[in-house]
Amino acid sequence: MAAFLTNDAVVKFVHDELPLGQIIVMRSVFACVLIYAASVATGVHREFRHLAHPTVGWRTLGELGATFFYLVALIHLPIANITAVLQSLPLLVTAAAAIFLGAAVGWRRWTAIGIGFAGVLIIIRPGVSGFNEWSLVALCGVFCMVLRDLSTRRMPQAIPTFGVTLVTCFGVMALGGVMVLFEGWQPMTVRQLGIIAAGSLFLLAGYIFIIIAMRLGDIAVVSPFRYSSILWAILIGYMVWSEVPDALTLFGTSIVVATGVYTFIRERKLAQQGQG
Repeated sequence: MAAFLTNDAVVKFVHDELPLGQIIVMRSVFACVLIYAASVATGVHREFRHLAHPTVGWRTLGELGATFFYLVALIHLPIANITAVLQSLPLLVTAAAAIFLGAAVGWRRWTAIGIGFAGVLIIIRPGVSGFNEWSLVALCGVFCMVLRDLSTRRMPQAIPTFGVTLVTCFGVMALGGVMVLFEGWQPMTVRQLGIIAAGSLFLLAGYIFIIIAMRLGDIAVVSPFRYSSILWAILIGYMVWSEVPDALTLFGTSIVVATGVYTFIRERKLAQQGQG
């Protein structure tokens, strides 16, 4: 989460100077070079034949949607606000796991999911004066992230993590290329290239760690740790842009986090009791 938020801050910062599609392309180029070099150095590239599995395609599709919607919303919203919307992801992953993967979710957790989504509505505030339509774009990104995470969970162990990361990077780079056709391309300075390269390092770290966590960890255990991102977002937003979330955003975020933590505790308790 720290890696992803630092990368987000880099994108938001440099977007004042460069088109979003161009940033995505250059960031992906750096990330692809790094991950391929790491794959060759570790010998993982010999296992790339397993990447033809359908779950890799679904995960990549989810990542493309998540990247597009999230970054578009990021450049129009304070970083803490969009991160607050993102906090609904663990609850939605739990709900989707129950609906699509047959995971057992009782009425208590469904209630927590409902209350948590109410917290999201408080953050977004549709129909009131504080409403920002870009929050809905961010929410679309969250739904794409659910597809990404569930697909990651269904991947066979034979599929290499580095390979999945590389496919993701190529897919996102292609997305950026399409955006460049509409936005255009601008000359870049050495400073801008350095900033984007630094962002790609953090993005790569985030990709690798989240894939490892979702594949090897219990999904109910891993997901709540995403909540740490709100702390990073508030800190970065204040230090870089002097952004401070308003009271309703903090209140809604507290509801989402509280229901997510409750869901986590409930799932761990049931697991210890050997129940669904």
